Amino acid sequence: MINLRFLAGIATAMAVFTACEDTTDTLGNSLTNDADRFKIVTDTFLVTSSSIKIDSVLATGQYSYLGRMKDPETGAYVTSNYTTQFHVLEDLGVNMFPPIDSIVSLNADKNVFADSCAMRIYFYSSVGDTLNPMQMTVKELSKPIEEGVKYYSNFDPEKKGLVRTDGKGIRKVKMYTAVDQNLGDSTRSTIINGTNMQYVVIPLNDKYVNNGVEYENYGSYIMRKFYENPKNFKNSYNFIHNVCPGFYIKSTDGVGLMSQVYTTELITYYRYLSDNSPVTGVSLMTGTEEVMQTTYVSNDNDMMQQLVNDNSCTYLKTPAGIFTEVTLPVDDIKNGHLNDTISSAKIVFTRYNLKDKDSEITEPTALLMLPKDSLYSFFEHKNLPDNKTSYIASYSSSLNTYTYSNISGLITQMYETKANGSPDWNKVVLVPVNITYNTSSSSSSITNISNQMTLSSTRLVGGSGNTHAPIKISVIYNKFRDK
Repeated sequence: MINLRFLAGIATAMAVFTACEDTTDTLGNSLTNDADRFKIVTDTFLVTSSSIKIDSVLATGQYSYLGRMKDPETGAYVTSNYTTQFHVLEDLGVNMFPPIDSIVSLNADKNVFADSCAMRIYFYSSVGDTLNPMQMTVKELSKPIEEGVKYYSNFDPEKKGLVRTDGKGIRKVKMYTAVDQNLGDSTRSTIINGTNMQYVVIPLNDKYVNNGVEYENYGSYIMRKFYENPKNFKNSYNFIHNVCPGFYIKSTDGVGLMSQVYTTELITYYRYLSDNSPVTGVSLMTGTEEVMQTTYVSNDNDMMQQLVNDNSCTYLKTPAGIFTEVTLPVDDIKNGHLNDTISSAKIVFTRYNLKDKDSEITEPTALLMLPKDSLYSFFEHKNLPDNKTSYIASYSSSLNTYTYSNISGLITQMYETKANGSPDWNKVVLVPVNITYNTSSSSSSITNISNQMTLSSTRLVGGSGNTHAPIKISVIYNKFRDK
């Protein structure tokens, strides 16, 4: 007897074989890599560039900057000053001080007062000679720098009338160095490490007058305002608008040092009873990203313009100095390739070495490429590079270059938006930036991009008078094979 299962197996195999024969005309396509349908075409195109002077950049962010440097290339001076407010945690500030009946420090009128008060400024890093003697002047703001406004690096709070000028507000002059000269050499090299930073203390213990009322010191003012109305300490907004609008810290003497300010603290010391024993209490408020901080940069615009006029190269200078504008040959790249796909578009910018190799002003470590018409909105909207219309290139010290490996998406986008009529439709700008990363054990991602406010400078090969090899963009197309 013939096995029925065996016959069923033969029938199934024949059906499969017949089905295969019926589609032999597509067998090759199913087994051949899709890449064989295309041919790869390469080409290179010339790129033009120029320097553009930047009047100001968005200057609100995590860090502030203080100091004055002389630019070795131009001989011009660059000065940075900053404003800060102080952050109060929502609903926790109402408990900033203990009950008033526990305060030990009382004056003759039985009013509470602070034993002492001080401002403490922490330096995260510095450019220049950290032993240079510098001078800062701390001035009290007369009104808050309001939120909801985009503050740029040309924002001068004194010219805007935001600094108290009645002669009774806080005005403290302080000489300092970025590194404590009382420390030994071995200690100096370890104190600026992100957790154990050098700081400068500005005492605020002189008599203070506000609205005609005299206080023993600024801390006494803070304490009495608290006990008068704790709701003014409910959050940062209430505190800034009803108690302390903030301070302007200005570089007023010295040269050769620019410091990145990590944070500014306001500290009040007082005595109170705890378990019937007097103890010292401390109230601390900090300038953070949650409140408004601005940096005001003063640059020599005439000297900057002279560098812009130098067409033998292009410049990158920060803070708020000069960027490099690049015109991409979008029409040339797309000419004859309207139906082709641009799979790669690589462009390399070569850096000149600075004449003064010992200069403490170094090259930017990261450059953001973005369309010129997005130069300001990108930072205002807190955008991140998307590798479609904005890209990051890091400086390669071994190659002395900044390389954008593939800006094909930008080329395509520019060609598609050409019809909008913008005169800058094919222009991008190279912007020195600071990058904040979120790093885990397995990956690293960018969380914030901000304009570089520290001192940096470099020259790039380019400009209309360039005598070196021209800037080129290398393009790879995927082109359908002719049938």
